[in-house]
Amino acid sequence: MLAFVLPGLGAGGSEHIVSLLCNHFAAQGWAITVIAFEEPSAPSYYAYHPEVRIIRLGMKSRRRAAASGALAMLRRQRLLRQALKAVRPELVVSFLTRTNILSVLAARSLGIPVIVSERNNPALQTVGPVWNRLRQMTYPRAAGLITMTQGAMDWFKGAMDVKGWVIPNPVPPAIMGAERRPNGRTIGAVGRLVPQKGFDLLLDAFARVAHAIPDWKLAIWGEGPERAALQRQRDRLSLTGRVSLPGVTEKPGEWIPQSDLFVLSSRFEGWGIVVGEAMGAGLPVIAFDCQWGPAEMIEHGKSGLLVPNGDVAALGEAILSLCTDEARREALGTEARDRMALFGHDQVLARWQSVITGVLDHHRVGAGS
Repeated sequence: MLAFVLPGLGAGGSEHIVSLLCNHFAAQGWAITVIAFEEPSAPSYYAYHPEVRIIRLGMKSRRRAAASGALAMLRRQRLLRQALKAVRPELVVSFLTRTNILSVLAARSLGIPVIVSERNNPALQTVGPVWNRLRQMTYPRAAGLITMTQGAMDWFKGAMDVKGWVIPNPVPPAIMGAERRPNGRTIGAVGRLVPQKGFDLLLDAFARVAHAIPDWKLAIWGEGPERAALQRQRDRLSLTGRVSLPGVTEKPGEWIPQSDLFVLSSRFEGWGIVVGEAMGAGLPVIAFDCQWGPAEMIEHGKSGLLVPNGDVAALGEAILSLCTDEARREALGTEARDRMALFGHDQVLARWQSVITGVLDHHRVGAGS
């Protein structure tokens, strides 16, 4: 029995990998439970195997004042401990910093080992002094830590005593088999509308070259608190008819056949799962060379283009160069699809299974079973 713990069941990258892992193990006959702090009525964006049990604790994390935030944390820990006590998994696999901390605290008294997984750049994503201290206290007590990049793992090992494994995100088979539409003129970008994703930089870059590629448009898929600011910026740049923000796609990956060129404008990343999805579908890709992830997927000039992180002028020039060169777009897209074979669904999930079974075996020996 495995229990996967995460904050919610929305359209994010962590939710995606959890659904892939749960479906993988459930298809092999493992008993799998997902525990989320989501509201009871919240639907899951990603589909789960019918044998996967989903428990919603009804206490989704939100910003609170310090005192009420501490009380909420204690309540979430208590709710999670009650759920784990009822389910009694052999192992907990937890995702994202705050949930990881709560999982270690809740499972410790029950004698359940916990694998924690970080999905962002710990050097640049701030969690606050209290959570940072709690992370330093709890992560060394976990059975191990999984990150997506060596850079993130090196940061953690420099900050605390942890055992860890680096496992990149997989490219799902459905993405690898996706067909691209011919002769489109849409630049696609995908992500939560937050400063980290750098969509403000992308708008500025597109504005620099939009006059030279009048038949191209930009679509930014996603939702988040920066929507209004991005819309105002778009209108201020006189791009109202050229840039759309259509929200989250109804189904995963629906942005792929609607895109002809993909751009990642993030200031920093944990991996950049959408880069892998775009490359796996054969889309030509441009990305800021941010920490960490894009450079581990993209071979500059061969399977995509990397531009200096935050360099708006260079990003604009890269967009212009590909929008005006169909042959190069095709060549980069073909190489991108071949490159993503290294991050295939089966290979990556096999690495997860190896880590999980290794931790389970070690715990069983330690418990004398």
